[in-house]
Amino acid sequence: MAASTTRIVLRTTAARSFVGRSLLRTSTLAAISPCVTRQLSTTPQLRFATIDQTPAGFIGASAAERHATGVVRTDWTKAEIQAIYDSPWIELLYHAAKVHRMHHNPREVQQCTLLSIKTGGCSEDCAYCPQSSKHKTTVAASKLLKEDVVLEAARKAKEAGSSRFCMGAAWRDLHGRKTNFKTILEYVKEIKGMGMEVCCTLGMLTAEQAKALKEAGLTAYNHNLDTSREFYPKIITTRSYDERLQTIANVRDAGISVCSGGIIGLGEQPEDRVGMLYTLSTLPEHPESVPVNALLAVKGTPLGDQEPVQIWEMVRMIATARIVMPKSMVRLSAGRVRFTQPEQAMCFMAGANSIFTGDKLLTTPNNAFTDDQMMFQTLGLTPKQANHRQGSDKFLPEEVPVPPVTATKGRLVLEG
Repeated sequence: MAASTTRIVLRTTAARSFVGRSLLRTSTLAAISPCVTRQLSTTPQLRFATIDQTPAGFIGASAAERHATGVVRTDWTKAEIQAIYDSPWIELLYHAAKVHRMHHNPREVQQCTLLSIKTGGCSEDCAYCPQSSKHKTTVAASKLLKEDVVLEAARKAKEAGSSRFCMGAAWRDLHGRKTNFKTILEYVKEIKGMGMEVCCTLGMLTAEQAKALKEAGLTAYNHNLDTSREFYPKIITTRSYDERLQTIANVRDAGISVCSGGIIGLGEQPEDRVGMLYTLSTLPEHPESVPVNALLAVKGTPLGDQEPVQIWEMVRMIATARIVMPKSMVRLSAGRVRFTQPEQAMCFMAGANSIFTGDKLLTTPNNAFTDDQMMFQTLGLTPKQANHRQGSDKFLPEEVPVPPVTATKGRLVLEG
């Protein structure tokens, strides 16, 4: 049997007050008879106390519990986030779920569709990416997709339940791509007109390019940090960490919603995962979207032989992100295809409220549409509708629905 310590605890103010009065009477009686004092001195304490047997080694509240306030903070320390991440798994899941319910409907999960509008031939050397021209993979370079192909894909995505359409191009940046950029601006306008959220990931952006995307109606821009600042040079050498942060700043300053997260399973340590969350959660404003990706290793890339991420790691990452960025959308992204429906359910419990639907995520496989629909039905999930009040648009007044005007029968008379 585990050793325990015994503490005498007075449970109520009334009990403590009674003990105090009783001891006062005891001291008065002591002047009359020492014998009475010996008989009465301990009686009130024992009568109004309880025995609290706490197992030896009991620590108390976990860091997940202490920080699960739901308050939006941008002054987190690495030590605080590390302590949350290291909390007992079951505690972390429970308290992340509580925070999730403070700001989000736990049954709503947004369905998004990601289309590669320009595939392969990228000059970057990201160690995980099959689209890099520096790696020998089966992904071939292609030109920008035509307008009819992109818009038809967006229409089908909306019909299938997606409320956010994302377009990805395998470019380092938009330098020397004026014609393609103008074409993409038109894509953004057309898809925004369908009533969907529109997101792009086109590489690094200048301030002027970000403003042009905003004027076209872009909802969000994705630019992931991928990992911690410390581990980053082992994954990418052709683009610096600060260049990524500058693009994020340009996007935010243009009034576009920021989508930024990373990948786990790159060979990083837990402190690298914490480091990435630290950088994101201490930005001037939390990203509206935080994608959490599990590496899908592709043969021919430097990380082609990495072991798959375990569900326990994924849930721990999602739960920590939910606690430190309570209002952000936490997106269960690449790698979901490896997780069973019960495992995905744990991710939703931990605070994930978005998935990507469709056969592919850029060039990697994704869950079947029918499987996702079955999962939604089994778990009682409902598709989250498009939110157009993001970025600088979140300050616009809410649109009040205007009731339809019913025409009445009669004659139209023009006077004068």
